[in-house]
Amino acid sequence: MLRWFFLFLTLPRLVAAEDFVETSGLLSDDAFYRLVSCAAVPGGACSKNTLRWSAGSTLQVSLQPVDRAFFGGKRNRARAALIRAIQHLNRADINLRLEQVPSEIDADIRIYFIDTDGTAPISGTGIDGVDGQTVNGARVSVWATNGIIFRSTIVFGNRLNIRSYESAMLEELTQSLGLLTDIRNPAYEGVSIFSQDSNASKTLGPQDIMALQRHYPPE
Repeated sequence: MLRWFFLFLTLPRLVAAEDFVETSGLLSDDAFYRLVSCAAVPGGACSKNTLRWSAGSTLQVSLQPVDRAFFGGKRNRARAALIRAIQHLNRADINLRLEQVPSEIDADIRIYFIDTDGTAPISGTGIDGVDGQTVNGARVSVWATNGIIFRSTIVFGNRLNIRSYESAMLEELTQSLGLLTDIRNPAYEGVSIFSQDSNASKTLGPQDIMALQRHYPPE
């Protein structure tokens, strides 16, 4: 799924980067982890900074009130998808926990469903890092200082099919933890949530869990 993400580093600045790396065949665990964590091609150097939340943190996650275009089945599906995504990540045995909190709480990770089809920049929301950007499917924004994430925003647009909500929610929430790069590779379609061209995976694949555990080693 197409996404754009931006990293706010020590001196606040907006940095755009490629959101996937194209490979072929199944990758070793080392190559897979380096790809999703720092956009390294197999055998190559990192092309992004490695970012993570402070180990041992309990991150608050909130689903913000959705736009009217999502009322009804889409809103219910989004709520259910978030509950399941948090459950999957909390079962991954990593040194990080997620908990859902009400929308009025200033959560660490805030999730928005905005009525935009990606044909024009978003405007008028007042959401930091959202207005002025375009969102086709979904987009992750991460704010970090010295490699430590302190805030993240996930935005979904209206072009994403409701049948993809569960997979996309798990993918975006996982990427908000600092694993910010997808993989374009037919071998990972339906196998990994990091697949660029498929929303078939609704659970974390074996290498997805491995990457999370390397990023946040269990105690």
